[in-house]
Amino acid sequence: MSFSKTVVIPVTPDAAFDLITQPERLRRWQTIAARVDLRVGGEFRWTVVPGKSAIGTFTEVEPGKRVVFTWDWTEPGIPVIPGGSTIAITMEETDGGTAVTLRHDGLAPDDEAGHAEGWTHYLGRLVAIATTGDAGADPWTLGELDRFTSADATLAIAQRVLAGLGDKDMDLQTPCDDFTVAQLVDHLEGSVGSIATALGVAAVGPSSTAPEVRIAELSQRTLEAFAARGLEGTLDMGFAEVPATIMANILSIEFLVHAWDFATAADHTLEVDPKLSGYVLELARETISPQVRQNGSFADETVVDESAGSLERLIAFTGRTAAQVPGL
Repeated sequence: MSFSKTVVIPVTPDAAFDLITQPERLRRWQTIAARVDLRVGGEFRWTVVPGKSAIGTFTEVEPGKRVVFTWDWTEPGIPVIPGGSTIAITMEETDGGTAVTLRHDGLAPDDEAGHAEGWTHYLGRLVAIATTGDAGADPWTLGELDRFTSADATLAIAQRVLAGLGDKDMDLQTPCDDFTVAQLVDHLEGSVGSIATALGVAAVGPSSTAPEVRIAELSQRTLEAFAARGLEGTLDMGFAEVPATIMANILSIEFLVHAWDFATAADHTLEVDPKLSGYVLELARETISPQVRQNGSFADETVVDESAGSLERLIAFTGRTAAQVPGL
């Protein structure tokens, strides 16, 4: 079985090729995380929705014209049988820009309808980003929540906020009194990096100094290693052995709360599904004890109105006030 669809986007074939193959651009419309070795025989891994990644190998690469790759899904704990299907994407200059044709061959009959729905969704987002520069928050980044899928979903939110920051925003003060935006990016990178170290993730410099790229590339490697390890036992964080569940909680809290900090500093709108912010609030209540507050990691909980939503309650629980955030 196969699926084929063509869309026309108002960019050149070279720009279309970059949107389809470059990690920083893929994260704007199709993936939460993306690692790409763009050469024949090179591999890719895209976290498309929380807890579920696409993996494969490139078999043809013609910049601005065509890219072909194998396609398989992988989930933690489920063996992968490689080479299940193949995707070919061609780009041809046409009136109005570039005709992008995606053909997905080798689908099992039971998979055809699901992949048709998926590719229609994502090709629509490709048109949106090529046309307006913003595909919007992807509603498919929220599904069944556990500690790992929550980390993926909150990372998607943090990346979207960071991608909207420019050089002019780096010196803005954040709700964290000790941090400008630039300093808070460093702090977030350090927090994720300390968990990466505890997981044995090798230190690799980011491919760009852009804040979104720095956080995205480190976080992808960290979350992949954490999901492969699982939540049993403890992690040696240097200062103490900490339950792995607590460190997984911290990733979601860091991503979502600091996304709020960045959005507040830059006066940007933060889009968060109440289901996700409610889940992270429960993780925060499990994680932030009076002792944790005493060591200076979090201020005392602030007061919110009884009608406050879950995001506002999460922000208050971490010692901030939600009154200044756009959109609340």
